[in-house]
Amino acid sequence: MAQGRFYKDLHQELVVQQILPTIYDGDDFPGYVKVKLSYQQLATIIHRGKRDWIAALENQKAVYLITDKSNGKLYVGLATSMSKMLLTRWSNYVANGHGGNKELVALVEEKGFDYVKENFQYTILENYNGKVDDKLVLQRESYWKEALQSRKFGYNSN
Repeated sequence: MAQGRFYKDLHQELVVQQILPTIYDGDDFPGYVKVKLSYQQLATIIHRGKRDWIAALENQKAVYLITDKSNGKLYVGLATSMSKMLLTRWSNYVANGHGGNKELVALVEEKGFDYVKENFQYTILENYNGKVDDKLVLQRESYWKEALQSRKFGYNSN
C-alpha cells in the first residue's frame, strides 16, 4: 500500500533519461583475454544470440579452460575447424554440460547437469583466426595440459 502512494506522489517528478534499443542481456564482449564466464553467463550468450559475442566466437579457433570452482579441477580443450570453432564447441557444453568429453560425461552422470551449471567457469587461454592450422592449436592444447597438469589433477584423460 505504501509503495503505491509513494509512486503517486513522485510520478510527476520522474524523468525518462534513456530508452534502450534492446533489453539488457549482459555485458558486451570484453576481448579474448578477458573472457571469464560462468555456465549461466555462457548459456545466456548462446540462447539470446548476443551478436557481439557470437561474432567474436564463431570464427575463432582456441585453446580454452574449464574450471570446476568447487574443487579446482581443470579441463583444457580446443576448438578447431574440425569442431566447428569456439562458438559451436561451447554451445555443446551449454546443451549437455560435457561436450562429449569422457571425464566430463562421467562427472555429469555422477553429479548431474546442475553441478556443471553451478560450478563451471569458461575462459580462453589462446585464440586464433580460422586460417591457422589445426595442428598448431592441437600442439598448444597439449602444452597447456602439461603446464596446468590437467591430465594428472584435472578432467583431461588424453
